Amino acid sequence: MRRGGTSRAWAGAFATPFAAALLACSAVAGCGTADSGHAGRATPATRPATGPGTDGSGTASPAPRVTSDTELCTKLVGHGAREVLDGRAYGDYQSMGLSGGQYDILREVVDAARAARRQGTAGVGELIDRRAREGCAARYRSGGPDEGPWR
Repeated sequence: MRRGGTSRAWAGAFATPFAAALLACSAVAGCGTADSGHAGRATPATRPATGPGTDGSGTASPAPRVTSDTELCTKLVGHGAREVLDGRAYGDYQSMGLSGGQYDILREVVDAARAARRQGTAGVGELIDRRAREGCAARYRSGGPDEGPWR
């Protein structure tokens, strides 16, 4: 091998997998020509839409409803509180998918649920749901936390 040159063996070793990957991408992407036997087939743009997200007639169904910050917080906190009370929780608040502020709400909910459970109060699940909903509604009432995106 000359100084500053490229080894032909290395270039060949690179060219073969590259050519194979290029051919595979072409086949997957459907980059056929009229001679390739793919001419005349319906492409995703011309094929009627069927399956999930369509109504079967080829028209797309409405987009799913967007979950608000408050609803998402309520679901996460409620689920996390039940996990903690049942002894199935693991890791820290980040592994639970919670922000620091949501974790504060979770701790308050768990404390209230533990106190209710010790007193034998029925409906601990409803208490968890109500306290999580109230805490999350207060947190997101003004549109979101004001101490930064991580809070």
